[in-house]
Amino acid sequence: MKKYAVGVDLGGTSVKMGFFTTEGELLEKWEIPTRTENGGTKILPDIADAVRAKLDEKNLTLKDIEGVGLDLPGVVLPNGTVNKCVNLGWEVMRADDVLTELLDGTNVAVINDANSAALGEMWKGAGIGKKSLVMVTLGTGVGGGVIVDGKIIPGSHGSGGEIGHMPVVEPEDEPEACGCGKHGCLEQYTSGNGIARLARRRLAQNNDPSSLRAIGDFTAHDVYNAAKAGDEVALQITDKFAKILGKALACIASVNDPEAFVIGGGVSKNGSIVTDGIIKYYKEYAFHALKNTDIVLAELGNDSGMYGAVKQLIG
Repeated sequence: MKKYAVGVDLGGTSVKMGFFTTEGELLEKWEIPTRTENGGTKILPDIADAVRAKLDEKNLTLKDIEGVGLDLPGVVLPNGTVNKCVNLGWEVMRADDVLTELLDGTNVAVINDANSAALGEMWKGAGIGKKSLVMVTLGTGVGGGVIVDGKIIPGSHGSGGEIGHMPVVEPEDEPEACGCGKHGCLEQYTSGNGIARLARRRLAQNNDPSSLRAIGDFTAHDVYNAAKAGDEVALQITDKFAKILGKALACIASVNDPEAFVIGGGVSKNGSIVTDGIIKYYKEYAFHALKNTDIVLAELGNDSGMYGAVKQLIG
């Protein structure tokens, strides 16, 4: 195996890129904008140009790298086909083949971004030493990645780990629609947007005092800060979040019995107050043999996707 590789975390607004050793050491990282206009036709050429420029800067060539690992925010089928990617403007395509051609035959591996984060955390983050885990990313939405015996489980439709769209509330009890069009999805209550939405809904229902009323357009981070300060409304919301997610994880554990759940994404940055609540309710709902499953905070932050993309590349 060659000494170096490039990991690429392709998002809707920016492309995070990392220059790695194939042993998993991140040597340097940089970003370029994601140009989604014209159906995202500039994205892969921009990535290819950025890879070439970095190698030139280091007096290296494409022949000096093992290849490029690319994660992206869309469904990736087991054969590598990207089954549309709305945030990028892509239809069904083989992104790996396109990027390989742009890079003169360089090996390219493509993976869903949440799955990539899971691989990254298993390889060099909170899941080191574990072979089976579930990564839960709590950001604008809720994503997930499932690893069993060291391998990502993408599912037959490329949607393995789409835990954000698990139905957790009866549709008739949830008036607002999820981004997927359904009502009552996990994402509606445990994402960053979902937590803030729950708090706004709660404040609109009564006149209970809360420091959140003075903030106006508050975020999940504001809700957690208020909870840490003892705000009763915020504590009720963070408790509801923990109960819903703890119960959902108990259901997931009954299916694949992971060694650990790794909690990442922006909400996780609020620290142990997040995992403490989840653990409390997980233990309440989990099957007795599963109650001691580890629930830990992710460690790689925004770099997890790049790590995972490299791991997907090198196997």
